[in-house]
Amino acid sequence: MNFYNNMHPYYCGIDLHARLLYVCIIDNTGLILVHKKIKDDPEALLKLLKPYIGDIVIGVECMHCWYWVADFCKEHTIDFILGHALYMKAIHGGKAKNDKIDSYKIAKLIRGGNFPLAYVYDKDMRATRDLLRRRTKIVRHGADLKPMLPILPVSIIYLPTTLI
Repeated sequence: MNFYNNMHPYYCGIDLHARLLYVCIIDNTGLILVHKKIKDDPEALLKLLKPYIGDIVIGVECMHCWYWVADFCKEHTIDFILGHALYMKAIHGGKAKNDKIDSYKIAKLIRGGNFPLAYVYDKDMRATRDLLRRRTKIVRHGADLKPMLPILPVSIIYLPTTLI
């Protein structure tokens, strides 16, 4: 497992959802500078990050909606890192869990050098990756069904040619 351990003046943890973000920005001493819920709008995120651009790293957990944040960061030359969801769950899993706490913990993990990295796919490779993931899921489902074939009646397995 690789961890992000580069030093920056500011660290931003974002808890992503389909329609909103919870953003936490801390400085290198751990002081919370921004802790805010915003809409999932690039303009709103840019407005929030504007004073810190060039000195900040943004980290998000690898969930279903991180693509636009990665593209946004690349467009605005902001350092972006993606956290491995399974390892992050093991590291900061606790009883108290909500969006505000999650965004703060992500920022603290980055600052402390304990942020487990996941690979950030380039924009042109994401569609292929998603397609391969879906294909793998379908193939595995088919493999799970194969052992059940012997228990099915023969008439279901071998349909008469008139029905085909």
